Amino acid sequence: RLTCIISGPMIWRSGSSRSHPGTEDIPDCENPEDTRERNDPNSGIPEDPGQLMAAYEGTAMGHQVPQFGWRICLAHEFLEKRKPFHANNVSMSNLVKHLGMGVRYLKWWYQKTQVEKKTPFIDMFNCLPLRQIYGCPLGGIGGGTITRGWRGQFCRWQLNPGIYQHRTVMADQFTVCLRREGQTVYQQVLSLERPNVLRSWNWGLCGFFAFYHALYPRAWTVYQLPGQRVTLTCRQITPILPHDYQDSSLPVGVFVWDVENTGDEDLEVSIMFSMRNGLGDGHDGPGGLWNEPFCVEHDGEAVQGLLLHHPNPPNPYTMAVAARLSANTTVTHITAFDPDGTGQKVWRDLLLDGQLDSPSGPSPPTQKGQGIGGAVCAGAHLPRRGRCQLEFALAWDMPKILFGARGHAHYRRYTRFFGQEGNAAPALCHYALTQYRSWEERIAAWQNPVLEDRSLPAWYKSALFNELYFLADGGTVWLEVTEETTIEEFDGMMSQLRPTLQEYGRFAYLEGQEYHMYNTYDVHFYASFALIMLWPKLELSLQYDMAVATLSEDLTRQKYLMSGVVAPVKKKNVIPHDVGDPDDEPWLRINAYLIHDTADWKDLNLKFVLQIYRDFYLTGNESFLRDMWPVCQAVMESEMKFDTDQDGLIENGGYADQTYDGWITTGPSAYCGGLWLAAVAVMVQMAAMCGTQDVQEKFLSILSRGREAYERLLWNGRYYNYDSSSQPQSRIIMSDQCAGQWFLKACGLGKGDTEVFPTPHVIRALQTIFEVNVQGFAGGAMGAVNGMQPDGVPDTSSVQSDEVWVGVVYGLAATMIQEGLIEEGFLTAEGCYRTVWERLGMAFQTPEAYCQRRVFRSLAYMRPLSIWAMQLALQQHGRAPGQGMGLTRRRQKEKSRT
Repeated sequence: RLTCIISGPMIWRSGSSRSHPGTEDIPDCENPEDTRERNDPNSGIPEDPGQLMAAYEGTAMGHQVPQFGWRICLAHEFLEKRKPFHANNVSMSNLVKHLGMGVRYLKWWYQKTQVEKKTPFIDMFNCLPLRQIYGCPLGGIGGGTITRGWRGQFCRWQLNPGIYQHRTVMADQFTVCLRREGQTVYQQVLSLERPNVLRSWNWGLCGFFAFYHALYPRAWTVYQLPGQRVTLTCRQITPILPHDYQDSSLPVGVFVWDVENTGDEDLEVSIMFSMRNGLGDGHDGPGGLWNEPFCVEHDGEAVQGLLLHHPNPPNPYTMAVAARLSANTTVTHITAFDPDGTGQKVWRDLLLDGQLDSPSGPSPPTQKGQGIGGAVCAGAHLPRRGRCQLEFALAWDMPKILFGARGHAHYRRYTRFFGQEGNAAPALCHYALTQYRSWEERIAAWQNPVLEDRSLPAWYKSALFNELYFLADGGTVWLEVTEETTIEEFDGMMSQLRPTLQEYGRFAYLEGQEYHMYNTYDVHFYASFALIMLWPKLELSLQYDMAVATLSEDLTRQKYLMSGVVAPVKKKNVIPHDVGDPDDEPWLRINAYLIHDTADWKDLNLKFVLQIYRDFYLTGNESFLRDMWPVCQAVMESEMKFDTDQDGLIENGGYADQTYDGWITTGPSAYCGGLWLAAVAVMVQMAAMCGTQDVQEKFLSILSRGREAYERLLWNGRYYNYDSSSQPQSRIIMSDQCAGQWFLKACGLGKGDTEVFPTPHVIRALQTIFEVNVQGFAGGAMGAVNGMQPDGVPDTSSVQSDEVWVGVVYGLAATMIQEGLIEEGFLTAEGCYRTVWERLGMAFQTPEAYCQRRVFRSLAYMRPLSIWAMQLALQQHGRAPGQGMGLTRRRQKEKSRT
């Protein structure tokens, strides 16, 4: 029983204040019966879509929607509703351990939020709730982003740097109008919403006949219009283009509407794109907002639309909504309407003839508390059994930004190409609408080798590209660097510092959308694979910034919340935790993280050395390596103080002194000890390349002693112990214990003459992790838990050991692939993808962590970009999943022999 099919024309919902001659009331959209026919398995639905497409009742698969990606019916409802991690999720024993930290944090939080009226770098009292609605974000790298959800709503905004507004703006919609023989027969807002504003509009689209498909940086929404024999396919395009340092920075998105008419009558079709000027919140309240029409004609291509001027401080901007004008397309507009009213005027305007009135001149500025919206409409003739195309662009021009401290003004990267005056929105729209086909060709050339590889599983193809959303939507800024902002005192030491920053700009992204720290380095260690593989110049720029911060110091003393100790903000010759908070002044005031004094963390210096060599290995840039060599020596010299017994192996300090900042480590440990040995091995290689034989011999000696101590103190025959303390948790099986070997292999080292960890031990440890932390946890369906006791029970001795960290799991999977455990690697990573994207509804907000039940932590996090380490491992290994002898098949083979 398909209750959404309408026998006659459809315009007004029952209860509307007006009716239109020849129209009928619209019945409500109900859930079809479960006895419906299933879709044809060969119809283009991706492999293993789970239940995400189970509700889809349509037959249309849309126009040129790809086979692979993340696909979901607009009527789908996620059954599991998880909550963010709170104090009441902590065991009593862990509460007691962190009581002092809790009290200190509460005092600091009150001062920050209530007295200073600032946003905390981590707000533990106001975690983001899970909204299972997000889709591909619009906008290139570093110019801000706007997210259109998978049900069509514009719902997440990051225009001011690093600041998110999770708000669905009801006026921001696409509306379709169909006309036959001079009569409007169907007019529908393409939204499932039923809001209290704009009530004259026809809301409540039936979601059972529509689906969304995401393959970042593109997305498709397919609407099969009930009773109309018309299918709409909206294709969303953003210029995320690997190795492109111009178009990838543009704050634009394109919507291409392919309209297919399978009926026997000609149609006139119009698509109206309406937008509110602002978000309807406090920033709009002062008034002064205004809209005006524009038209740009260049090289025979015309673009027509509206400018929405939003001049309010601290970062004024102009948004543009535009459509492409052609011989076959009409473009009309309405300059201003009330987005908080009934919307009757604009609705009836469109209803009358499928066009808008197109008044000339700007609208008057809004009064205090008054809202304003505008709309652009594109229309075309649609022949029977034919197809037409309507093209829209959305652009925003916020050229100059001030961070929260409102100290230094910065210009965004795209202003190098479109000017700094704040009048670039029309040109951005024109450029986007004339270049998007070229962008799509380049995106296809990049993605197709992966998508067409039949040995790779479908879920992996979706995850690999869709997880890249965070590079643009991670509060990312990409800024121009002028002569005045480069660091002169370090020019002599690093010859490529100034040229790199001036040519490629300054790049930063948040640790997470809830963790407001830029370029958090212990986490970037995992995420950096995406950057170095796709935009390597941005990775090198980031490393130069990190090197400058390392050689600098800030002796301002502050209290650290975990220990209560007062210590300097930043010591010289140690890697900073981060380069600052967007609510302060990044790069000028670094180390926004106040939980621990990270000068004593054991992993940061090591991760710098490893990344420097990895970046050199993948780029071949010897000048970069030589620039960084003195910095690497300085941080390794600083690190050596942690080897208190001179056995060649560093010791952890008996507190959470590494990226697992809630998990205590004492003495030599698998994680930090492994990173240390890997970094020492890399120093040997760099010393040889830089011609410093004495340094090479020094680190060779350390490596020889350290390897022996690591194996003697930590190897137990099955895996490396968590640490070498006398505590019960010392024998925990840590999923991340082979991180050092992971990075060595990524650097082209770790085997043959450069072997550090015995290969049989590495493989046995990975097998143990797979057996216990993966298959022994949640039925093997949720990835690898951070810590498991040897008897197969998740470790609850800390607040982080019983979590799954998605980015760590992807890194673990890469390590397995490197060692030939390809099947195990894919099975391990698949559990995370299925959990996040298909079960929990966390698409385009992949969290840092989730537990087996009930909770998650830190939505939209940097670390899962580490999935690109899996791609690097596959490229280096030269094998596809079907070619490796995986653990499961080895067992079957052994069983058959028996």
